[in-house]
Amino acid sequence: MRPFHLAFPVHDLDAARKFYSETLGCPEGRSSESWIDFDLFGHQIVAHLDASARPVAIENEVDGHHVPVPHFGVVLTMDDWSLLSERVNAAGVVFGIAPHIRFKGEPGEQATMFFMDPSGNALEFKAFAHDAMLFAT
Repeated sequence: MRPFHLAFPVHDLDAARKFYSETLGCPEGRSSESWIDFDLFGHQIVAHLDASARPVAIENEVDGHHVPVPHFGVVLTMDDWSLLSERVNAAGVVFGIAPHIRFKGEPGEQATMFFMDPSGNALEFKAFAHDAMLFAT
């Protein structure tokens, strides 16, 4: 699988740098005064400065939780998901949807968690016991 690329707005590059580098552990790539590349588990995400950026989000109900849309993230291994959950929790990040198992006993059962970056961009990280469950119906 090839890495994806995602560019997204942030209102404070220093806060984004601290959050993505220190809190999430994403190595920093190239940067300028108006953007920063990060390695998000092998994928390239780019925080672009827009001092007026305020994400517009709606919420859709999924398995009893109000899921923010839009959001982005990565499907991790269960071990990496657990480590990230512990790391984010230890950093004091407030979860929008706390780490839990969604769709228990159903096709697509998954570990999931949601939280926001300092600019209000919603992130979801999930994991499956078996990768084949990613697109299970």
